[in-house]
Amino acid sequence: MVTMAAQVFYEPEKMELESVNVPAPGPDQILVRVKACGICGSDVAYYYGQSSLETPTGKGPLILGHEFTGEVAEVGAIPEKLGLFQKGDRVVIDPVQYCNACEICKRGMPNLCEKKQVLGVSSNGAFAEYCVSHYTGVHKIPANVTYEQAAMTEPLACATYGVSKMSIQLGDFAVVLGAGVIGAMMLQLIKSSGAGQVAVVDTLDYRLDIAKKVGAQLLYNTADKNSPYYTPDLKKEIEKLTNGKFADACIVATGAVPAMEQALEITGRRARIVYFGLPADDAVVRLPALKSIFWDKTILFSWLAPLTWPTALQAIANGLVNVDLLRTHDVPLSELRETIALVRDRRGNPIKAVVHP
Repeated sequence: MVTMAAQVFYEPEKMELESVNVPAPGPDQILVRVKACGICGSDVAYYYGQSSLETPTGKGPLILGHEFTGEVAEVGAIPEKLGLFQKGDRVVIDPVQYCNACEICKRGMPNLCEKKQVLGVSSNGAFAEYCVSHYTGVHKIPANVTYEQAAMTEPLACATYGVSKMSIQLGDFAVVLGAGVIGAMMLQLIKSSGAGQVAVVDTLDYRLDIAKKVGAQLLYNTADKNSPYYTPDLKKEIEKLTNGKFADACIVATGAVPAMEQALEITGRRARIVYFGLPADDAVVRLPALKSIFWDKTILFSWLAPLTWPTALQAIANGLVNVDLLRTHDVPLSELRETIALVRDRRGNPIKAVVHP
């Protein structure tokens, strides 16, 4: 058997760089030679045992990593017969692999498919030299997009779905709570959707600095009194900027409950509020019910990225979203564990770290 290098996760804080067999693609699969794989916050959570994997024990052996691009190395019989892909194609992979046949998928809700497999979570992922994918999860990369840029497609596709739920209208005042990589992407999508002003809120200045570089003009730090972006009362600031109307739309790109509740405070009449970030399992959000009813607000939730991948890829190719400024670290596969720790501890002000096998 031909072997490859892979980082194999066994249990919290135990992952080893090993030589393992290159996976053989089934008739409905494609073998991809991995070129770049981003480190997601979920990878960090899995590594430290802060989020259970979709296994009975929450343990491996398992290869993590799901934000990846690569080159087609082998094509299974079905996609080959259909003429969809060939060796050498530059591709990016949707790791959430829907069954496309259950009632939920057929009702147009593939992100809620109960039979889906997720590369890097419920089956082996891409912190390795090779990975297999069902052919329906494979997307060709536009010619003017690099492997590293395309590795940002998965979070951008999720951001695209979330922003679509905001129903941005021309001239809207919008707010993004959370300025990590997803928040910075959302900012750019909202601006390109026609919003008049977009405020970005976070508790870390280095994230707000990145948001500024990708186009944010209204920046607020709600925690650090020494920050040049500090505001002691975000609600009052938004009220002043909008002449008492408050925000038309708000998306919460963090799972912090205070931010989720703050979204309800800073939004106005017929506002659309989208909850995107994942809170703790037992998190509860308090809702000012009567005022929300009187102001006819709409509260929505966003999960994964159904049918948004082509849009996200074109957003990168057309320059609507600058992903280059969001990639702050490029590391070899051998340094994965150290980089996961760096991301968790925010050493070196990481936004997105990308691994190169």
